[in-house]
Amino acid sequence: MILEIDAHSDEPIYLQLRKQIIIGIAKGDLKPHEQLPTVRQIADELGMNAMTVSKGYQQLKEEGYLITDRRKGTLVAPMPVDKKEEKEAALTLLLAELALSGSSETEIKQKIDEILTSFRKGREK
Repeated sequence: MILEIDAHSDEPIYLQLRKQIIIGIAKGDLKPHEQLPTVRQIADELGMNAMTVSKGYQQLKEEGYLITDRRKGTLVAPMPVDKKEEKEAALTLLLAELALSGSSETEIKQKIDEILTSFRKGREK
């Protein structure tokens, strides 16, 4: 999985890292129990502060997407992650924002289908 960080974005780098890892897991680019690069490796590769990477990893651990093994390092957690109710509330808000932005129901449903299809393809790999 290739991480793409936009240093000029208003979104904090640790959140960009978090989002890309979650999407990578959903698409199957990162598999359960797969070992991730160390904090230092990612920081060196992307030219960022190790504390920033550590903050992203820590948030992913708290949310249940990553686990730490003393011998193997940071791993993708077994799925599914039990956050269904919380995520459904976030989805409701996101869909409301899309509807209020002028997106039609058809456009929203098409986009949802595209995204879900990309996740299914990842699980079939």
